[in-house]
Amino acid sequence: MSARVPAADGAPLVRCDGAARAFGSGRTATVALQPTDCTVAPGARVALVGRSGSGKSTLLHLMAGLDAPTAGRVTWPAIGERDDLRPGPVAVVHQGPSLLGPLTVLENVALPLVLGGTRDGAARDAARAALARADVAELADKLPEEISGGQAQRVAVARALAGRPRLILADEPTGQLDRAHAAAVVELLLDAAGHAGAALVVSTHDPLIADRLPAVWELHSGRLTRQANGAVAA
Repeated sequence: MSARVPAADGAPLVRCDGAARAFGSGRTATVALQPTDCTVAPGARVALVGRSGSGKSTLLHLMAGLDAPTAGRVTWPAIGERDDLRPGPVAVVHQGPSLLGPLTVLENVALPLVLGGTRDGAARDAARAALARADVAELADKLPEEISGGQAQRVAVARALAGRPRLILADEPTGQLDRAHAAAVVELLLDAAGHAGAALVVSTHDPLIADRLPAVWELHSGRLTRQANGAVAA
């Protein structure tokens, strides 16, 4: 049975009740996530750890509403319905390149806001403020091909921050970076979450990154356990 992670006072931002995900059907089905019970409270800081293929991305995608469970349910009690998640309340930072090549850095950061109905001028102002917060304001007029991988991840964090999210979900955001750039991106995520007053869940296979967050959840073969200070909770 998966571990139940208690929420703090008030409604959780996201709640999984027996949420599971399988791909395919019948004997050939692959179970990516076993039935999982967990909550993410406002202000939480969680590292989601496990080997490649353990189900980390699957769980994050369910929490983000990017995918739907094949069993159980995922709800967002403090936010609303799945259609209310983006842009704004829930932001996702992906591992690989996520910027659109034909658009400048500024346009990439502003785009989710524009698609969500924000006026172009207001979206650009919010994008500039987010880029400044991520310490990459000087990249605003550059194309993605003109910046480094570490800079691109900072821009991705800025894009997440621009919508003033309540929950930031980062899926292996440092997986393609060296140790120095990885540490800088994690510090930026922590700072961004603090600035926005948002909860933060980061999936990672790097124990040094996981050590930067006070709560650690571990996945083994799609089964979630909870760890606190290295001790597995029953």
